[in-house]
Amino acid sequence: MIVLVTGATSGIGKAIAEIFAANKYNVIITGRRKERLDVLAAELTEKYSVKVLPLCFDVRDKQAVEQELNAIPADWKKINILVNNAGLAVGLGSIQEGVVDDWERMIDTNIKGLLYVSRTIAPLMISNGVGHIINIGSVAGKETYANGNVYCATKHAVDSLSKAMRIDMVQHGIKVTAINPGMVETEFSLVRFKGDEERAKKVYQGITPLSPNDIAETVYWTASRPAHVTINDIVIMPTAQASATVSVRK
Repeated sequence: MIVLVTGATSGIGKAIAEIFAANKYNVIITGRRKERLDVLAAELTEKYSVKVLPLCFDVRDKQAVEQELNAIPADWKKINILVNNAGLAVGLGSIQEGVVDDWERMIDTNIKGLLYVSRTIAPLMISNGVGHIINIGSVAGKETYANGNVYCATKHAVDSLSKAMRIDMVQHGIKVTAINPGMVETEFSLVRFKGDEERAKKVYQGITPLSPNDIAETVYWTASRPAHVTINDIVIMPTAQASATVSVRK
């Protein structure tokens, strides 16, 4: 069994790669940071005695996506599970004050990157006659919140694409699942606030957020259902969070 995880160098992606390796999947890991990819590949190989193929590229780069994924060895092309995890939020501001470069980075990663990877891998799954595509969305794809405009829009796109992919893939027996987390303590806020550690820490103060492992366990659970069962959509939040904007802090 082979799983491909995008954005595997940290946080949720790294946890997903590890849980599948622990369950004896061979793992294709992708990301922009080669050093981190190589370290993770070595760790998974040593700890779980599985095969790991690290691929260093940016999902925003269509040519790189196609080049790297089309060039994987034949024995790696029988991909059972694709986890479209690569994604990010950059900035938090009103639409009239938005930074266009931030918008483009989110659109290119969260939407176009997911499309580029899916477009390359889905035909392989169809040819193999088996597959499961799991898209990591967000509660921001289910509702909107102040100053989240473009990020929310990209995650609403992921939500819609997941539903459309399910319709397109059902005739081929390919499963499609969307996992939509609330607050998860990762590098997410640090990236959103462009390295401002103090501001990032405040996001999780007074609350017990989800961990990357919580999401990884949920992803693995959906992937381990019987062949006749597909989990279409999951929203998962910390117990203290009721919506994108409503939470209880102590």
